[in-house]
Amino acid sequence: MWLARARAPLPERRPPPWRIRRALPPPPYSERVLLPVNATLGVALAVLLAAAVAAAALARLGHARAVALAGLRAALQLAAVSYLIGWVVRSVPWLLCFLVLMFTVAVRTAGRRLTPNRTWWWAAAPLAAGVVPVVGALVLTGLVPPRGITLIPVAGILIGGALTATVLGGRRALDELETRHGEVEAGLALGLLDREARMEVARPAASDALLPGLDQTRTVGLVTLPGAFVGMLLGGASPVQAGAVQMFVLVALLAVQAAAVAVVLELVARGRLHRVPLAAAEGE
Repeated sequence: MWLARARAPLPERRPPPWRIRRALPPPPYSERVLLPVNATLGVALAVLLAAAVAAAALARLGHARAVALAGLRAALQLAAVSYLIGWVVRSVPWLLCFLVLMFTVAVRTAGRRLTPNRTWWWAAAPLAAGVVPVVGALVLTGLVPPRGITLIPVAGILIGGALTATVLGGRRALDELETRHGEVEAGLALGLLDREARMEVARPAASDALLPGLDQTRTVGLVTLPGAFVGMLLGGASPVQAGAVQMFVLVALLAVQAAAVAVVLELVARGRLHRVPLAAAEGE
């Protein structure tokens, strides 16, 4: 009997708790690299925002208050979106409502940057001309599945790019027409139509709105590593997959921004989008 007891398997010994913790696999790469959401991050954001406001105030750039409000708005909006995104991506109606909200806010922002009168709503045309065909083509071809988790980021990137191009192109065109109004009058005196005279003055200035996108595309991988590329890498994708996604985003942005600038330039040349006070325009 004592021999049988001697041959019986010994009870399994569990290692101490500290050894168990050491034996656990390391956290994913994204969790070890991404910024930790803690008090330190909050303090760093507050310090950076205060530095931006101070720099704008000391240099008398005229946007110190706008910088502070933009930072606070971004924090509140991202907090709300982070809380609601879980429901939005699971329901098609809520997904469509969220996309419409994104587009509406972009139209309002771009329009108010261009003009204070009621012609601001024409900013919807360049945004729609750039975003709707590209997003529709991507969904129809299956490159972007019609799911919230993929459609919202892609649509957001493209709407943001169209917003930037519309504001830059429209503002440059309107500013140029105000500064070089005499050249427009000279063109009319030579027999040019109003649209043609405006187009000759506004086109070179409006085309500069494409330069940020062009420079980003030309220098990608050498000077800048855009967010889509870095996000894919942190999410566990291979460098090849991350590069393909980033290339797709850059080319789509070029198409969206080119269409947006072309349409906003046409609206300015035709006088649909202008800065003339509403009362003066009606008096004419």
